[in-house]
Amino acid sequence: MSWVIIILIATVIVSYQAINRPHLKERLLYHPYRVHAHNEWYRIFTHAFVHADFTHLLLNAFVLLQFGSLLERLMEKTTGDSSFALLYFGGVAFAAIPGIVRHHNNPNYRSLGASGAVSAVLIAYIIHFPTAELLLFFVIPLPAFAVGILFFFYEHTMDKRSHGQIAHDAHLWGGLFGLIFTVASAPAVLPAFGVALSTYLGF
Repeated sequence: MSWVIIILIATVIVSYQAINRPHLKERLLYHPYRVHAHNEWYRIFTHAFVHADFTHLLLNAFVLLQFGSLLERLMEKTTGDSSFALLYFGGVAFAAIPGIVRHHNNPNYRSLGASGAVSAVLIAYIIHFPTAELLLFFVIPLPAFAVGILFFFYEHTMDKRSHGQIAHDAHLWGGLFGLIFTVASAPAVLPAFGVALSTYLGF
């Protein structure tokens, strides 16, 4: 069974339980204050398995399946059987960094969901398939590299502006991990990315 399917099944089961059992959700979500003050480091990983509601869960599950399945098959051939797991869980951990830096003294800050890891998967997919056609907002067709540029611009802008409930910093750092991990584990992807982009743009 693939890592994508294992992660998806585990996330759906745990999220379903947590949505119906608030005390479980509270125990697993990312709470930087408790991580720092009570050494509850497990939260850095468990928060990726719980979601705010079924819409939140469905969106992350869709992106994971849409981009993770093909990406995992490619990574198995080029960087090894466990490389997708390293990408995904590395994205989980890396996306948690801004939370612990910014909010380790804030007992009221909490976050949850697999969006940081899913962002890592999305960006890794874009690096490998820069000219694949993606649907922005499920409607507007754009080449993947353009979606990647918009992703980083949007998440950076919203991170600077937003004080709401969406952890844009986690999305941004997860995406950065996807970029760094992909280039570090498969250096040949950069020249291939350049060739694909030049061909697409007609240079």
